[in-house]
Amino acid sequence: MAEFFKIYEENPNSKAIDKAVAILKRGGLIIYPTDTVYGLGCDITNLKALERVARIKQVKLEKANFSFICHDLSNLSDYVKQIDTSVFKILKRALPGPYTFILPGAKALPNPFKKRKTVGIRVPDNNIALEIVKKLGNPIISTSIHDEDEVLEYTTDPELILEKWDNLVDLVIDGGYGDNEPSTVIDLSGEEPVVVRLGKGNVEIF
Repeated sequence: MAEFFKIYEENPNSKAIDKAVAILKRGGLIIYPTDTVYGLGCDITNLKALERVARIKQVKLEKANFSFICHDLSNLSDYVKQIDTSVFKILKRALPGPYTFILPGAKALPNPFKKRKTVGIRVPDNNIALEIVKKLGNPIISTSIHDEDEVLEYTTDPELILEKWDNLVDLVIDGGYGDNEPSTVIDLSGEEPVVVRLGKGNVEIF
């Protein structure tokens, strides 16, 4: 049975954030709000938790396209190769925001991701997600929670999410209704920015 509690995005309760962080630190999986759809995540440094997420998503961990949720751009160098000024300017302009940026992966990536040439980086414009990552001290991985319902690709109601995921995760955070449009994915690993998926973010700012 997953824990379920409400956190208000305007002013996240620090005790509730601490509880979420404690669950992540002991290898738990959480479902949390972002500025787009609700995400499923765990501590990026916890191999067992990463393997659980990969099993749920029915993918091999080494090949999984998980994004890294970061608090800001300050610890980007831990996960991303040195990027040039023009790329950094794009990131500064767009983040926090509803974008996933594909960037060249650093050599010091956590073990399961060591062989990856690129990583997806997210800094969502959502105080709940950002506070969790800030208190945890390192990124959490993130993957969208898809719905089998063809019409409703993403479940937006936290109580319905709890019903469906109750036995699979350790915590569902009620951060209010989520969005049903995923992030815009932009590949910045080549010469020019390439839009990989059109989502909530406006691509005209690039």
